Amino acid sequence: MQDPVRHASPLLSPGRRPGSRGDRRGSLLPGLAIASYTADGPWTRVEITGELDLDSGTRLRDGLLAALATAERGLELDLGRLDFCDCAGLAVLMELHRRAGLQDKAVVVRTAGAAVGRLLSLLGAQRLFAPAPEVRN
Repeated sequence: MQDPVRHASPLLSPGRRPGSRGDRRGSLLPGLAIASYTADGPWTRVEITGELDLDSGTRLRDGLLAALATAERGLELDLGRLDFCDCAGLAVLMELHRRAGLQDKAVVVRTAGAAVGRLLSLLGAQRLFAPAPEVRN
């Protein structure tokens, strides 16, 4: 696995294949996810693509926590291309939120696709990932 703090380098979980969904990196096999990290001032932008479930969440967790640790203010998550998120994937997001609070940082969901948006809404968890008034738009 690649070091997540090497900005804009993808962290694979565990692989990818060429495809035709318009993704410059190609479509992923079912149950796989990619997280790419880019420093953007005091924030680290994280795009997670694919399916966030028990296996992919376990593989991505350490990289996401490392990205959080190196970010000055926290993580801005782009989950717009996350096709699936189950309760184990949600547990990874909640763990990020909890750890961010312990570090006096934030985890903000900037974009959420239908799967994640619905899951966060049904559980009433979207407010946990909403930007605070002092967080830039």
